[in-house]
Amino acid sequence: QVQLVESGGGLVQAGGSLRLSCAASGRTFNYVVGWFRQAPGKERQFVARISWGTTGIAYYTDSVKGRFTISRDNAKNTVYLQMNSLRPEDTAVYYCAAGLSVRIPPHHSQYDYWGQGTQVTVSS
Repeated sequence: QVQLVESGGGLVQAGGSLRLSCAASGRTFNYVVGWFRQAPGKERQFVARISWGTTGIAYYTDSVKGRFTISRDNAKNTVYLQMNSLRPEDTAVYYCAAGLSVRIPPHHSQYDYWGQGTQVTVSS
């Protein structure tokens, strides 16, 4: 079992920054942790992911490359999503998720555990 709790969402103006946190508990070592987002009326969309093990390889969707950075702190069992140069189209509920059998292309169905989500709103 893995438990995930997100924090750090809020309201920011376009061009601003936010850092989301995903605090994990349970048996996380072999899991890949991903960030997804869901805007009203739209499907949950992959944003970024990072493996929890020794490699820590990151992968991003094209629309956030160069603006978002995913990282982890093993000592705190926490994964972060640093979001810079935010745009109104980044507005969504952001979820972190953990999965064992994730693939490329990423999809939310590949993830087994989910947090409750945190709202990010970017005003123009």
